Amino acid sequence: MDFHEFARAKTLSLRRTAYLLCGDWHLAEDLVQTALMKLYRAWSRVADSPAADNYARQVLLRCWLDEQRKPWRRRENRDGVVPDRSQVDAPAGISETLLKALLSLAPKQRAVVVLRYCMDLSIAEVATVLKCSEGTVKSQASRGLEALRELVGQLERSL
Repeated sequence: MDFHEFARAKTLSLRRTAYLLCGDWHLAEDLVQTALMKLYRAWSRVADSPAADNYARQVLLRCWLDEQRKPWRRRENRDGVVPDRSQVDAPAGISETLLKALLSLAPKQRAVVVLRYCMDLSIAEVATVLKCSEGTVKSQASRGLEALRELVGQLERSL
């Protein structure tokens, strides 16, 4: 498979993953574009690898983590135009309450929860993508789900 076919086949999945990580469709698009650019540079090394999907997810996660580390995170709408809510709703199957709770998790917990439960990756695949042990994935998933339960409960009570 050449890079263009791979990118066409995986862009929607990567964009959904990026959105679940950052909660902003525009930033998700930027993250996917940056990840695909980095993947293109490395394509000769990973093109024939069965782990190209995991490598793409790993690059996307690193792009998101780099964005998290920036001292000025893009939080304000600089052009003054308020986006239409219908254009920025959560993906199908994710309630607004769950998305708010998900975005409140610590970055590593959020990454594990998104990859494990939203993208349906196995524990071993998540460990490979995050370059950590399976035990770390299990503990982060457990803590993340516990925090999600508490946050969703708090958000639902406040409504």
